[in-house]
Amino acid sequence: MNILKIDHIEKYYGNKSSLTKAIDDISFEVEQGEFVAIMGASGSGKTTLLNCISTIDKVTSGHITIGNIDITKLKGNQLNQFRREELGFIFQDFNLLDTLTSYENIALALTIQNIKGKELEKRIEKISQELDIKDILNKYPYQLSGGEKQRIASARAIITNPKLILADEPTGALDSKSAKMLLEKLDYLNRERQATILMVTHDAFTASYTKRVIFIKDGKIFNEINRGESSRKEFFDKIIDVVTLLGGDYSDAL
Repeated sequence: MNILKIDHIEKYYGNKSSLTKAIDDISFEVEQGEFVAIMGASGSGKTTLLNCISTIDKVTSGHITIGNIDITKLKGNQLNQFRREELGFIFQDFNLLDTLTSYENIALALTIQNIKGKELEKRIEKISQELDIKDILNKYPYQLSGGEKQRIASARAIITNPKLILADEPTGALDSKSAKMLLEKLDYLNRERQATILMVTHDAFTASYTKRVIFIKDGKIFNEINRGESSRKEFFDKIIDVVTLLGGDYSDAL
């Protein structure tokens, strides 16, 4: 079953005298339970693509369907409700609220959906075990390491059972040990919870934890590779091969 369908989307910025084509006729699909990476150099269009899928930005033409809803047709309150109920977000800079504890940051996502009491407690108990965050639920963001903050952010993203989790450079602000731990947890959520994850990254090590990598260059799909039965190390090597093919414009992103 398709969770995400990108159908011939284009995105222009600017006006008639100075038009920039950030996305140039991109189409692809993501199945339920897939873990997919989008890779590309700075300026390739990967962040614009994620912004369009996340409803932060609007496409110039084409359609984006999540579940069975064409999000390019949603406006106002419909759009806000869809974003709140169907999407989960993991950001590079965590986006946790400093005045709330870790528990409250996670609970807020459920409270907005009117989930309270025993059901709220049960869900947080389960996700905190899965992501090894039980010991830090009463701490505030300033008391946490980067890796701990990102695991809290991941819990917040998955707790509402969204159709699609969108991760924007989730390991970008983490040291290598914290990054590895986070990626293992995302891999766990994908395998055990069948979470559908679309992750933007410029890092081959991060991308090697996914099942499929879509490479973007100059606003177009340049290549796509599947992990299949390959080990993570073998998949990493395949990713590096494509990055090498992408050439010099990628060197500033690695």
